[in-house]
Amino acid sequence: DWDDIPPSSALEVISEEEAVQIIAEPLLPIQSSTLRDYVDHSETLAKLVHLGVDLSQVEKRQKAGQLLLTLDFEKDVKKILLFLKDVGVEDNQLGQFLTKNPYILGEDLEALETRVAYLKSKKFGKSEIAQMVSRAPYLLLFSVERLDNRLGFFKNELGLSVKKTKDLVIRLPRLLTGKIEPVKENLQVCQIELGFQRNEIQQIVCKTPKILTASKKRLKQTFDYLHNIMGIPHHMLTRFPQVFNSKLLRIRERHMFLAFLGRAQYDPAQPSYISLAQLVSLPDEVFCTEIAKASMQDFESFLKTL
Repeated sequence: DWDDIPPSSALEVISEEEAVQIIAEPLLPIQSSTLRDYVDHSETLAKLVHLGVDLSQVEKRQKAGQLLLTLDFEKDVKKILLFLKDVGVEDNQLGQFLTKNPYILGEDLEALETRVAYLKSKKFGKSEIAQMVSRAPYLLLFSVERLDNRLGFFKNELGLSVKKTKDLVIRLPRLLTGKIEPVKENLQVCQIELGFQRNEIQQIVCKTPKILTASKKRLKQTFDYLHNIMGIPHHMLTRFPQVFNSKLLRIRERHMFLAFLGRAQYDPAQPSYISLAQLVSLPDEVFCTEIAKASMQDFESFLKTL
């Protein structure tokens, strides 16, 4: 997953000398390569397991296992747990959160508090921050400069108001943590290859932020079908960009069925107009009876002929 990359600073938690010292502790089973074998000897690991941390996942993350073995629960870990609870990570989410981002336990508490204070200064509410941190666990590993640059990028690149920029990252917080290159590429695809105007791209992104991180190939294929085969103009796609989240197969099957019945009418000026929302978001049964005016058997028989 493209957003699953912690910042490099969080990885440089421990030097090789320190790592050697940990392994040299006489209490620890020296041959072991799994964290589970250390649980009996480490209060920190035992308590993290009790919280629901999945050590088999943690040890797949670079240097995360070594980090946890250097930490003292009372001295290092407890204050971070209290901080996370204060930010709004629920008790029952802590284990899952730390499984995804064990590095936060090695972060400086003041630095973490400064980052939250920055988000508050940008008028993000407490529940919004809690939601963002829970959905993008690496968020608080990033410096204030990085968060500020990233918010600035979306505001300027898309020409959004402060409020709309905030709404965008609240809905898809990994926009702040993930790589920026794929986002820039998707914006270019929308503008240059798909031919949307800047103000249309603004509307599309605000309605469907996921378009910024979608597969470019899928975006192009879906657009090609909707625009060039079904004849849907840009302004209609702008009004209902959620259609880009739909599977192309579903769009194609339903469109071909409607065309076969002589009902494929997507022009709002016509009486038998079918909206993109009706085309893609209704369950099959409802789509058949209400939109295609046919039975499920008719639809299933038709699909077999494709």
